[in-house]
Amino acid sequence: NNSFENKYSNLFEELSPIGSGGFGTVYKVKHKIDKQLYAVKILKFENVIDEYLTYIYNEMETLKQKRSEYVVKYFNSWRDDNIIYTRMELCSQNLKNILEVKPQVFDRQSGEAMDCVEYFISCEIYRQILESVQYLHELNPQIIHRDLKPENILITENVRNGRFIKLCDFGLATVHDKRIHYRTSNKHTPGVCTLKYQAPEIVQGNKYGHKADIYSLALIGGELFELDTNE
Repeated sequence: NNSFENKYSNLFEELSPIGSGGFGTVYKVKHKIDKQLYAVKILKFENVIDEYLTYIYNEMETLKQKRSEYVVKYFNSWRDDNIIYTRMELCSQNLKNILEVKPQVFDRQSGEAMDCVEYFISCEIYRQILESVQYLHELNPQIIHRDLKPENILITENVRNGRFIKLCDFGLATVHDKRIHYRTSNKHTPGVCTLKYQAPEIVQGNKYGHKADIYSLALIGGELFELDTNE
């Protein structure tokens, strides 16, 4: 086990934490050999059976196959006892950061109407978010993210083909078998989702499909365009 723990400290210089939550903690790191910057996610599990850890590890490993402009690039994972490390593409900013400063950037008070430029930019951000979720839903087998929230919508620094939005933390999302049409709640990590953005059927542990992500997208859109979603 020490060899895996040493793999992290031997290969990477830890620079700063990027964020933490139900999916563990993500650190900005520098590779000691190639000198490139990456993000490493450290997932720590307590009181879970080894079979479940193996299931999670295998799901993380399959993310390497999802090389797309719509999702964060995953490079590799390794396991140290009850800890899983995952090396990913570094994206320093997320939609939550953008939402917090958007009114100030466009020189208006929160709640005031957007001008045409801000509205156009907001539309482009939302369009790219929708395209990214559509990509997951059209995969075979389908992936339902089920933890869509501003923190999981990242802003990439390497803009290609005009795209700057990428999704992350879909690794513990359900790989959805269309023949089954749902997964039961006991397959999921407790507390893994943010209730504010969760569809009621997921909160209640009921059957759900891709529309659970649509529910989350509606709430995110409401924040992006500063709509009163309670109306």
